[in-house]
Formats: sequence, structure tokens, C-alpha cells
Amino acid sequence: MTAVRISPIANPAFRTLFAAQVFSLLAIGLMTVAMSLAAYRIGGTAAAGQILGFLLAVKMVAYVCVSPLAEALFAGRRRKRVMVGLDVARMFLLLPMAFATQTWQIAALALVFFAVSSGFTPLFQSVIPDVLPDKRSYSRALVWSRIAYTLESVLSPVIAAMVLQVVAGAFLFWVAAAAFAGSIAMLLITHFPADTGDRRKGPFLTRALRGVAIYRKTPRLRGLFLLNFALSLSMAWVLVNSVVLAGARLGDAEAHFPMLMAFYGLGAAIGAVLVPRLIEALEERRTMAAGAMLHAALGFAIALPLGYAGYMALWVGFGLAASLVLTPGGLVIARSAGAGDRASVFAAQFSLSHAGWLVAYPLAGELGARAGLEPALMILSGLTIGVVALALRVWPATDPLTREHEHPDLPEDHPHLRDTPAHGPRQRHAHAFHIDDLHQDWSVSQPA
Repeated sequence: MTAVRISPIANPAFRTLFAAQVFSLLAIGLMTVAMSLAAYRIGGTAAAGQILGFLLAVKMVAYVCVSPLAEALFAGRRRKRVMVGLDVARMFLLLPMAFATQTWQIAALALVFFAVSSGFTPLFQSVIPDVLPDKRSYSRALVWSRIAYTLESVLSPVIAAMVLQVVAGAFLFWVAAAAFAGSIAMLLITHFPADTGDRRKGPFLTRALRGVAIYRKTPRLRGLFLLNFALSLSMAWVLVNSVVLAGARLGDAEAHFPMLMAFYGLGAAIGAVLVPRLIEALEERRTMAAGAMLHAALGFAIALPLGYAGYMALWVGFGLAASLVLTPGGLVIARSAGAGDRASVFAAQFSLSHAGWLVAYPLAGELGARAGLEPALMILSGLTIGVVALALRVWPATDPLTREHEHPDLPEDHPHLRDTPAHGPRQRHAHAFHIDDLHQDWSVSQPA
């Protein structure tokens, strides 16, 4: 297969979806910079980390609580129409944030904004495997998607630094709103594939929790959650306390915080480009574990006497390590669920992974304020190593997609047995194994 045939950019629908993602993430990145600076204006060096940790915890509450409910609510509706509507809502929610001067005001607006985002992101993620059903194309699409995420750290701070030369920091919220207009335009010209499966079957709560049930019963998904949580412990320090470090160690938060995050994004882009080859050599499990361990190891380097260049180099390393953990997640989910369940499992991943951030963000802020910046990161890095060790026990080292299992209770003419012929009195056969209505217990399967 040639590179042209597997390149996701060769697909017109993916090109416009990718452009929409770039605009959307640019908007969120600018909003995050604006929110960080607002926290610094309100709390100063002493309390900015705690305020930002609280605001990011509000974000996580919205993501954890709303995402599965939103996926079930929007099931069966036209994905294009829903995604455009959610982008319009996010755009208008940013406008009043420019006038917020107290923590509770920003927190209230942010709660609604991120609740809307919690419905948008899993839906967006579930469209990509439908646009690119070939595994190698989808794997490379994840790299492009991860690079788009790095633009939140690379382009957003650079653009923010330029905008701050002519407007007050509060009006970065308006620039972010303008970026959402680009996302809306790209979604409108995208040809969406038909939705797969009828996810409206069953009671609302059952549908809302379906992805969580699949997640709970699939060992590799439990391991994925733990690796994401491991990374969040040390990575949360970077996202919460970089603005504090820029002010306390480098002397100017508005000048140096965007640069730190730009170098972080540069490292994340480098890491995303490396991921496909690492997955081919190591597979997802070892690639992600290596990234989390690298992030923890770099965290201990904060104790070294670092100058300006040293901090920038360290932030490049943080970004690279984070990409090794975050980029393969979509591939793990896509091969752990059938097409009809994919959106609900993405919603579960979105909710559960952010539950880890809900713990990590306030912990990073409190530790930074009480123990000091450098000791806090070293403590969190130690916790990261411990959770990685647990993840490697939960996610088996031998984990093939195709697994043998039996269906003794199904009639011989059942459609599932016609699609994949079985043999023997217990009707044993092998195929790509996912938890679904016919396959409720992972333990009854064996590697083929």
C-alpha cells in the first residue's frame, strides 16, 4: 500500500474536518491562555495556581458529568447539525468572559462552555474512523489530530503574545470566539458519512452508560484509563503551574508563559510524528507506558539548576512525552468497540480520562502552593510511576484483536454465526472481539 493511498489528507472529508479541528483547538487554546492570565490577574503569584487549578477542575466536572449524557441525547441526530450548533454555542459563550473580573464569574461561564464542549469532542472523534475505515489511514489521522492538539500549545500562545501587544488580555476571549467561526465554516462544507448503528435503542440511562460498561469490561481500555491518569498526575503540574513558574522563576508571566507553552507544543508535535513508527515497533501499550515514564523522569529534572534555555528544553520534553501517551488512544478505542458503539465508547473515554484530570488539576495547584513548585512536580512524578506500574498489570502484554470464543446459546442460523462460521457443538469461532450485546464477558475469550 502506497503512502498516497493511506494518507488521510488525501480524503476531502478528513481535510475539512481537520481544518475544523485546527480552528476549534486554536479557539480553546486562546481561551485557555486568556483564562490563565485572568487567574494571574485575580490571584497574583501567591494564588494564581490555586485559582487556575479550580477553573480547570470546573472544566473536568463538566467533561466527566455531561459527556456520556450528551452522547446519548444526540444519538440518532444528524452529527453535522449537532456539531455546528455546539460550535455556535461555544462561540457566543466566550463573549461575556472578557468582562468577568471575579473567579466565580469565569467559573460559571467556563462550566457551561466546557459542558457544551463535552458533547462536541467525542462526537467529532467518532466521525474520523467512519471517514477513514482503513486502520493505517486512521492511525496516521490520529497523528494529524494530535498535531492539531499541539497547535493549542504552539500557535495559541504565539498568537496570544501578538494579540497582547495591541489589546488587553481579557479580550483574548473575543479572538477565541472569532476562531470558532472558522470551525463552523469548515464543518458546513464537510461531507459527513452516514451514522453507523442505531444508538437510540433502550432506556436513556442505559444508553448513556453503555460506553462506560464496555470500557469497564475491556482490559485494554482499563489500562488505557490508568495510563491516561498516570500522565495526568505530572502533566497537570505543567498545565497549572507553568504560568506561576513563568512569573516566579522567569520574572514575567505574560511574556514567558506563552513561550513555555509554545515549546511544550513543539515537543508534542515531534512526539506525534514519532508515534506511528513507535506503534509499529512497540504497539500501543509499550509506547504509551514509555511516554508516561519519560514524562515522570523529566519531572525530576525540575530540581536541576535550569536557566531560560533549560526550562524551554524541559518543556519540549514534556510535550514529546505527553504525545506518546495521548496520540494512540483513539486507535485503542477504535479497535475495542464495534462501529455502532464507537461514539459511546469515545464519550466514555472522554469522561473517564477527564475524571483523572479532575483529581490531578486541583492536586497540582494545591501541591504547588503548599509544597513549592519543584517539590510538587517531583511528588506528582513519583505518583505517575506508580500508576504506570499498575496499568501494565491491568493491560495484558499479549492482547490480540482476534479472539476465540463460544456461543452455545445461539441458534445455528443466527446472523452472527452466518457472518463468522462456527464449529463444534459449542459453536466456537474467532473474530475481532468487542464487548457488545452478544459478547458480555471478556474472560470467556482466548487469543486466536
